[in-house]
Amino acid sequence: MPHPKRKISRTRRDTRRNHHKLEPVPYYLDPENGEATQYHRVNLNTGYYRGRQVMEGKNEE
Repeated sequence: MPHPKRKISRTRRDTRRNHHKLEPVPYYLDPENGEATQYHRVNLNTGYYRGRQVMEGKNEE
């Protein structure tokens, strides 16, 4: 297995690892019921997506 010829500095190592982090998922408040949901996801309780009903929700059964 190949080894580096010289030691990689802390700055160079940490700069490379700078992108290995989790970012918070953005949420928005649903205008229909005020529930926090993710973008680009169907609200499974109501069945609404972007203000339109696209499927039956769990509460409608």
